[in-house]
Order: sequence, then structure tokens, then C-alpha cells
Amino acid sequence: MKYYEVKFLIRPYSSDASDLLAAMAGETGFETFEETDSGLTGYIQQQAFDHEQLDAVIAGFPLPGTTVTYTVSEAEDRDWNEQWEQEGFEPIVIDSEVNGAVTAPRSTIVIHDGRHLPPSTITQQPTPVTAIEIDAHLAFGTGTHETTRMVCATLAGIDLSQRRVLDCGCGTGILGIAAMKLGAQACIGYDIDEWSTENTRHNAVINQVELTTLLGDASILNTVEGTFNLVMANINRNILLQDMPLFRQKMAPHALLILSGFYTDDIPLLTAKANSLGLTLQGQREENGWACLLFEA
Repeated sequence: MKYYEVKFLIRPYSSDASDLLAAMAGETGFETFEETDSGLTGYIQQQAFDHEQLDAVIAGFPLPGTTVTYTVSEAEDRDWNEQWEQEGFEPIVIDSEVNGAVTAPRSTIVIHDGRHLPPSTITQQPTPVTAIEIDAHLAFGTGTHETTRMVCATLAGIDLSQRRVLDCGCGTGILGIAAMKLGAQACIGYDIDEWSTENTRHNAVINQVELTTLLGDASILNTVEGTFNLVMANINRNILLQDMPLFRQKMAPHALLILSGFYTDDIPLLTAKANSLGLTLQGQREENGWACLLFEA
């Protein structure tokens, strides 16, 4: 994925100002920060960066007498998952009962890498188990983040048989692969990053499922024929608000839309946008301040 490196200069510098700036900038889509002696360095996907929104955050910075300036440059390409790739991760177990969900699980999902296989205590339980192996290379989406887990948990509670699925911002392909292994008829995923589309294809082969991957942003949906019975997008709030009308155009009657990648404070804004497009909220999950919403057309 292509990232911008944004260097923030805080005058006068204080740890309180730095923490506050990180929290406020994080609301605009920044994914990680590194502290410096005079401020912060933040990293954000290029497609998510919004100068006007960031300027508005800085203009409203609430500490009197503190000024914040910033410079933007393109971050060097590097393997953001290098440590993860070297060490792997312990299997992640997900089902639709996560966080008090009321739907009965159709399957327990176990996400693992090639080094750590699902434990026998899980594979021998009565509930069907769907194992997904993910080899994340230069892409995000391993199941370790709350938003990925919540989307998977939502999928685990849906009857996916005969559904044509659209995975928006596919990353490693984990969500599309989960949908296919849970019984979906077909899945198309797209991402703006070539590394991600290649990683999705790689992981689809590992999991022995067929996925179609496209390189581009949501506008590429104008080239895709037909509609979908399930659309899912685990992307930041601003991109979701921007692209939701395109998602809606590709939804069949009574299709489902799963959205995640945003904070619980963003729920009213995203719900209002969905309602304006004729979508009705059917389910909601929250974990550590992150949210996942399920809508129906």
C-alpha cells in the first residue's frame, strides 16, 4: 500500500499536546504514529489523506498557545508486516457470538498462518470450523485487528449460500476468502494497491478458493457487470462515506452491506448516510472503540 509520511511540528512541545494530536489526527485516517523530539510522524494511506480535514483538525486544536504545522512526503515502500511475517501469530478464533451477538454461529472461523495450525480443541468442537490460512505480504488484514474480527464474526452468522460477494479494499483477501469458505457462490475483490491484489490471489490459492481481484478504487465498480447480494468494506470512515453510493448501486434487492474500519463515535454519521441511500441497520458490533455495522437494502 502507498502511504504518506506526515511530520507534525508542535510548538511548544508537550507530551499532552502530542497525545491529543495523535488522537485527533487518528480520526482522519492515520494508522500509526512515531514520536519525535518536537512532535509526531504519522502514516496514512494515500487514498485516505484529506488535506482539508486535517487542516480543520489543526485549526480546532484545543490547547491555547500551541501551534501545529506539518509537512507531507511519500513514505518509502517497505514491508509493513516484516516482523509479522518472520514471527507469525497464534491462531485467532472468531464466531458470531463475539461481543454478545444474538445470531447463532453457522461456523467458527480460525485464522492462522502456515507456522501455527488451529488447535485440536477447536477443530474437534461440535460447531463447524472454517480454517483460513493467511500469508500477509505487504498487505493488511490478518485478523489481529478488531475490525477484521468483527466483519468475520458477522459473516459467521449469515447464510452465505448462493450469495455473490463484493470485497471492497480486499487487502490480504481474508474477508473474501472467509465468505467463499462459508459458502458464497462467487466473490470479487478490489484494492488500490497492487501488492494487495497479488496477495489476495496468493492467499486464495493457499485456501483453494476462487476469487476475482481488480486493481483500482471504487470507481472500478462501474466496469463490473451485475449486482451483489453482499457487499463488505473494512476501510476508514471518509472512504466509506465517499464510496457508499457506489456500493449501493451494486447491491441487489435485499442485499446486505457490512461496514467496518471506523470508531464507535462514527456510527451516527455512517448510519445516517446509509439511511439516506435506503439502507436499514440490521446489526451492530463494537470492540475496543471500533465498530462494525450490518445494513440491508
